[in-house]
Amino acid sequence: MNNSDPYDLFVIGGGINGCGIARDAVGRGFSVMLAEKDDLASGTSSSSTKLIHGGLRYLEHYEFRLVREALMEREVLWRMAPHIIWPMRFILPHQKGLRPAWFLRLGLFLYDHLGGRKLLPPTRVLDLKADAAGTPLKPGFSKAFEYSDCWVNDARLVALNARDAADRGAEIRTRTKVVETRRDADAWSISLEDGLTGQAETVRARLLINAAGPWVDSVLRSAAGENDARNVRLVQGSHIVIKRKFEDARAFFFQNRDERIIFAIPYEGDFTLIGTTDRDFNEDLDAAEISDDEISYLCSAASEYFAEPVTRDDVVWTYSGVRPLYDDGASAAQEATRDYVLVEEGGADEGLLINIFGGKITTYRRLAEAVIEKVERRLGKRKAGWTANSSLPGGDFAANDFQRLLSGLKERFRFLTDTHAHRLMRLYGTRAEAILGSAGRYEDLGTCFGSDLYAAEVDYLVENEWAVTAEDILWRRTKRGLHMSEEQISELSAYLRTSKTEKLKAG
Repeated sequence: MNNSDPYDLFVIGGGINGCGIARDAVGRGFSVMLAEKDDLASGTSSSSTKLIHGGLRYLEHYEFRLVREALMEREVLWRMAPHIIWPMRFILPHQKGLRPAWFLRLGLFLYDHLGGRKLLPPTRVLDLKADAAGTPLKPGFSKAFEYSDCWVNDARLVALNARDAADRGAEIRTRTKVVETRRDADAWSISLEDGLTGQAETVRARLLINAAGPWVDSVLRSAAGENDARNVRLVQGSHIVIKRKFEDARAFFFQNRDERIIFAIPYEGDFTLIGTTDRDFNEDLDAAEISDDEISYLCSAASEYFAEPVTRDDVVWTYSGVRPLYDDGASAAQEATRDYVLVEEGGADEGLLINIFGGKITTYRRLAEAVIEKVERRLGKRKAGWTANSSLPGGDFAANDFQRLLSGLKERFRFLTDTHAHRLMRLYGTRAEAILGSAGRYEDLGTCFGSDLYAAEVDYLVENEWAVTAEDILWRRTKRGLHMSEEQISELSAYLRTSKTEKLKAG
């Protein structure tokens, strides 16, 4: 497009909602620019419990529309990205004195039938005395329910939406701060600052999409002049990662006596992920971290079920995110709605602002469609909705075809270990071959930084997925940080600094 022409949409925020909207919009023929002040998925979108799920506990709060939409999306998203999304079975032990067994069975019956489940297996009842799922649990548990949801690599879901949006023509800018927004006749003038070079730039757009997540009210105060904007309830959710607590590939769903729930999920091969907490957050959004109380809570809650207690000494990593839930006046953080709310600002003869409050990873695609409906009412319809039958980069294969493609990758690149091949397929799908190229041995992949992370993969992430720092690569794109030493991480950081310097000199 001509530099003087305004974009149709300018999206603020490089989380799952912002990237999902950018992808849907550009695929329908709209010109799009997206700006993220940090890295993609550097906030809430990489701090989830990593699930594509209907939200079983939301049924208790009568959020049937949200649960049904989320349940319907599970298999849609699985088909879109079968390399980073796959089915997982969950074990819900019946705890005496909490929700009665008949109540859990009723909820799971609704869960099985509310969302048009086709590929995922249904709920079944387990005898924990006979089933392997009972092995890591205290001996007092005898009955459980096993049901289906899906696992997702959340940060990669964001990056792949951004990659596909860019491939279709969207301009994706990371490390780019929106300094000022102001209405300019029937459009918007947006002042930007490159966080790496300090370079300033001003662009124009017909519509402004505020998908800033926890910062949504801050953007609204700046863009619309609403100095008292208080639309979101900030709720912190924290997780702990411990060394693997059980061998089973299934996950656990634990009820707590305070009526909250936590999950214990197999994670990155050698670990177990436990979370989440729900507590109101009123601190610095750029410095959110798990509190001592949250660590104690998660250890205590998990220890109610596991025969071997979870202690602070077991914790190898923690992460914490702040959810921008729509403030519906709920009395407790865990009761606040996870549904999304879209609010428009601006009349027919001025630039339109669409603010996004709330939402969850599972329903991001539907949220994007709802936003585009509002865009079309202002700019007109150009192309039909398309994302429901699409695939994300690397996910262009059948949902149940992962093992066949993995076997093919190992056949073509015989030098790969089984675990390395599996990791590459799980992260990159059919695009794993773009990383491996013509390599016939490990030496062809360049420097090994540790834990099967080679320069070829690092270069791919820098060139194709906006990775800049070691943190981007180790804790969002790959999670290799769990397996690497401080010395190895320092070596990767030095490599990235050198590569960046060389590119600046060249360019």
